[in-house]
Amino acid sequence: MTAIPIVALDVHTMERARSMVRTLGDACSWYKVGLELFVAEGPHVVTWLREEGKDVFLDLKLHDIPNTVRGAARAAAAVGARLLTVQASGGTAMLEAAVEGAGSQDGFHCGVLAVTVLTSLTSRELGAAWGREVPSVGDEVLRLAGMARSAGTHGIVCSGLEAAAVRDAHGSALAVLVPGVRAARGPTHDQARVVTPGDAARAGARYVVLGRMVTAAADPAEAFALACTELGA
Repeated sequence: MTAIPIVALDVHTMERARSMVRTLGDACSWYKVGLELFVAEGPHVVTWLREEGKDVFLDLKLHDIPNTVRGAARAAAAVGARLLTVQASGGTAMLEAAVEGAGSQDGFHCGVLAVTVLTSLTSRELGAAWGREVPSVGDEVLRLAGMARSAGTHGIVCSGLEAAAVRDAHGSALAVLVPGVRAARGPTHDQARVVTPGDAARAGARYVVLGRMVTAAADPAEAFALACTELGA
């Protein structure tokens, strides 16, 4: 299966989002709307992208009591999001509530992706946050992926370094989305666990988020085309 490229609209204004979408034109059909743009501009960003014929990955990483997450997931589906993230560490009941809330809204389905371990974290930093030793980030990702599968999520978010292990353990039962993707020999910025687009595709990612390697490039359209070539898209 060819990995689906998703360009991250990590900007703070609608004008900048519109500019990137115009630049990439028909070549890109999926966009990520994250916290920065969503907080700055609100749900109408998703509505606008849908009107433009684009699919939307709403990356809000919800983490709250089950009833609140259920309602938020329902609202995300209603506004047109195709994918929505929640934190796997919120627990099984919260994940199940998200799946229930994101179910069909007037025939429109939103898939829930459980975020396992942020790509900015090392095992040492994760252990400090959780108050226990974490010898292997990969083991933690697999533990959380198992929880996500039991809750019925569409898939999980993990770095490309753990994607192959998740695919080996769960096959097609869990779609894997890989963020933190960088060009070969490109800057890693604030990411700790990164791979190239080609690495992510070979590891079995179904979705690959392309951020600054495209949006900060001198020629975003050319950078996107090169990334798609690596992905086989």
